[in-house]
Amino acid sequence: SGKTSLAEAIRYALGRMPKARAYLKNGQLELDNNICERSIRPLTLGRKNYLFMGSEGGGKAAAIAYSLIETARMNRIDPEAWLTWVLAHIADHKINRIDELAPWNWQPR
Repeated sequence: SGKTSLAEAIRYALGRMPKARAYLKNGQLELDNNICERSIRPLTLGRKNYLFMGSEGGGKAAAIAYSLIETARMNRIDPEAWLTWVLAHIADHKINRIDELAPWNWQPR
């Protein structure tokens, strides 16, 4: 009968197969978002403190800084060394080549 628990489980699995195939075809896709969850954990722990950033602009600047730092960490780059290098070079860098300053393009000196 099509109403058994087994039949229901099979229908459930078959209904999700089209989306699940993407994970089977590309082994680099993550099945979960644990990397993202871990990267925002410090932000969620300090949420009450961020109510006192001073202004909306201060909050926006902090959000940009956190994004840059976490992007560097996700690329296994020392955020302090990378940001020090970027800040020393960004003023003379052409805007149409700004991607060269991204952490994944940076080589420690």
